[in-house]
Amino acid sequence: MTRFALNHMTVAHMDYVQLLDTAAALGCIGVEVRNDLPQPLFDGMDPAEAGALARSKGLRILALAEVKRFNDWSDDKAAEALALMKIAQAAGAEAVSLIPRNDNLGMGNGERQAALRVALKALKPMLEDHNLTGMVEPLGFEICALRYKSEAVEAIEATGSKGRFKLVHDTFHHTLANGGPIFPEHTGIVHISGVTDQTVSIADMRDPHRVLVTPGDRLGNIDQIDALYAAGWAGPVSFEAFSPDVHALADPEAALRASMDHMTRVIA
Repeated sequence: MTRFALNHMTVAHMDYVQLLDTAAALGCIGVEVRNDLPQPLFDGMDPAEAGALARSKGLRILALAEVKRFNDWSDDKAAEALALMKIAQAAGAEAVSLIPRNDNLGMGNGERQAALRVALKALKPMLEDHNLTGMVEPLGFEICALRYKSEAVEAIEATGSKGRFKLVHDTFHHTLANGGPIFPEHTGIVHISGVTDQTVSIADMRDPHRVLVTPGDRLGNIDQIDALYAAGWAGPVSFEAFSPDVHALADPEAALRASMDHMTRVIA
């Protein structure tokens, strides 16, 4: 049975309590909370109180997002990561999300891998100190310095960090990166969104194209999830839709329920 979760980006106009109530009403196992929305994390609520509220509704805080450009490591980046980890620990969150640089810099072969290892080596003891997992999310865009999951896995294994870092398998970014191998033993969470625009090429797909998963999806969400399940993976599947059309839905709960029903019917 698919264990669904809800990323706050999908319902970006909701406040934290509404996010929790919607996730609970849909039978989700947890939520992902973000620091890149207009409102502050937890709408300014004390992190411990925010975590207790989620748990009172039967929900896990699967991750706090995000440390941006984590593979462009510096003292400032370390301070940013530490601050988010302290909030995550106080809230009882399970992980923090690590997003690579996406600016067409640091792209050289060898340069990419070295920068990633520097960041992972620095982050590992910080995560251990706070009993957190680092969720590494390769982005499929051509200008991203961590485009392929294989490079992330190589760096995780080379730094002896397997288990402390997990991959985010994002179905949108997996498609943009031309597919490739999946790594179920390294995967912590799956992010799902669909693209139904029939005119945009894969190379030109961007976050605003990302809607809910419907029968018209072009990303092969079902095939990707089936492949992970067939390989023994059984983690959370979290809705992460960036489209303004989704954010503007009059009844997002009904739309999410319809998407969940569709996926439940067709996932093997």
